[in-house]
Amino acid sequence: MLSLVQTAEGLPIAHEVHPGNTAEAKTLLPMIRGLLARYPLKRVVLIADRGLLSVGNIEELGKLQDQLKADGRAVALEYILAVPAARYGDFAEDLRKLHDAQPSDQLWCAQTQWQDRRLVVAHDPEGASRRAQARDKVIAELLQMGQQCSVKLDEQDESKRQGQKGSKGRPMSDSGTKARFYHAVKDAHMAHVIKVDLKAELFSYTIDEDKKRYLELLDGKLLLVTNTAAPAVEVVARYKRLADIERGFRVLKSDIEIGPVYHRLPKRIRSHALVCFMALILYRVMRMRLKAAKRSESPSTLLEQLRRILQQTVQTADGQTITGLTDMNSVQKSLFAALELTPPTPSDLAKPAL
Repeated sequence: MLSLVQTAEGLPIAHEVHPGNTAEAKTLLPMIRGLLARYPLKRVVLIADRGLLSVGNIEELGKLQDQLKADGRAVALEYILAVPAARYGDFAEDLRKLHDAQPSDQLWCAQTQWQDRRLVVAHDPEGASRRAQARDKVIAELLQMGQQCSVKLDEQDESKRQGQKGSKGRPMSDSGTKARFYHAVKDAHMAHVIKVDLKAELFSYTIDEDKKRYLELLDGKLLLVTNTAAPAVEVVARYKRLADIERGFRVLKSDIEIGPVYHRLPKRIRSHALVCFMALILYRVMRMRLKAAKRSESPSTLLEQLRRILQQTVQTADGQTITGLTDMNSVQKSLFAALELTPPTPSDLAKPAL
């Protein structure tokens, strides 16, 4: 497990390697304590997605803030955490009031309270429409499957009563049909909406209309719990910048190829992570400089261009060694300028050993 700490601009500043069976939420507080011990920080704003939210983590952050005050450290410890809304239903009434008071076809941002904490709610009508359409399509397909199973079971029972032979193939059973339909519902992540009665003798299922209405209420909504005093719109904007920060993890996995890790010893795994971390720093610095120079290329494109600059070394018949570089084109020269680097010359190269 790798923890990566980045600034709001996405510049990596720290990392740590944990045992592979460490739960994600349990890496949070140790990393914050490590940063506070390592740097003279005055303000920390933790921004994290739904995977790191737990009431326990929030309470521990409060205890850490109290401890810092007791130690005489003037450090403001703040957080903006996304709420896995489908998991919690205790703010449904307040959320309904906010929803009813706002135009459903427009973007809006408001706030309320959740467990004595500030809850910021943002609504995106386009996102709500996409989410509702996707869920309705999945539910319709599952209901059609359930209806077809019911019809086949009824036809099979009717054939038995009339003493007729059923259709070719293995006959259906209620227990087998229940199991197959339940797994289909579960795989579609709809088990909280479509309830399959596994204890009933016959195949049956129901729609939890209350749960369905609650999910419709959540469509297009981003819920953030925070202890900051920033305006609600700013809280949402700061959270959405998390997507840019998370891009660092994708770079580690794709361009830098941190995994798979072909090491067994812990110290070698940590060394591998350190090399990848330093590579990520260089990658992000390149990205920041390209952006400052108003260049549209990505660091990957830049490296592909610069990789074409080759060093040639030849040895003449009389034993002389001649070293040179391929001629750089205008694009490559402009990339060096964007990176604020001087293009290399043959004299900059170390004489290779032949």
